[in-house]
Amino acid sequence: MIFIENLAKTFRRARVLDGIGLSVGQGERVALIGANGAGKTTLIRCLLGEYTCSGTVRVGGMNPRQHRSEVLGKIGFVPQLPPPLKMPVGQLIEFSASLCGVAPSRMNGIAGELGLDVAAVRSRQFLRLSGGMKQKLLIAIALGRDTHVLLMDEPAANLDPDARRIFFDLLAQRQENTTMLISCHRLSEMAGIITRVVEMDMGRVTVDRPNTEVI
Repeated sequence: MIFIENLAKTFRRARVLDGIGLSVGQGERVALIGANGAGKTTLIRCLLGEYTCSGTVRVGGMNPRQHRSEVLGKIGFVPQLPPPLKMPVGQLIEFSASLCGVAPSRMNGIAGELGLDVAAVRSRQFLRLSGGMKQKLLIAIALGRDTHVLLMDEPAANLDPDARRIFFDLLAQRQENTTMLISCHRLSEMAGIITRVVEMDMGRVTVDRPNTEVI
């Protein structure tokens, strides 16, 4: 589902990704780890088609720059930093649901499981929510889609302990048929879900090993 070969990206003469090679098959669940500045977020952004880069990048066999709409239609994405959207919460859910052809009630339901009362904040602008509320809503939108690819960049950031537990339970329910690439710092929380661990450092993959603790 994900294929990367000799991927390189430079910002202002700084080499952020340096010859990355990575292949993730259907149903594999990969934890992407590494220190801040290792290149994890840039890698995910390249998979979303947000950056021009050298090398080969394919998601579902398609180039995410050349076929961005089709690729994004296959992906459930949670960013590290929530976007500064002024759209009201209810409108954002309805818009997101319409893009992928699902009922808004599905996203509302997942948000509720995570502890976000959508009805109480429906008319509030997204950017006016607390950090935890934003994260719960973005997770609900990503998991509420009919997709077999999840790209998540520190998705459990800003979640309270109960919401973190429920979030990982929701991921576990999708283990059999969903390809996951999840950037994280707390590898122990994901030990029962992930099948591989990929570590990055200075824009390169330094470790790529199976997860022996997977259930």
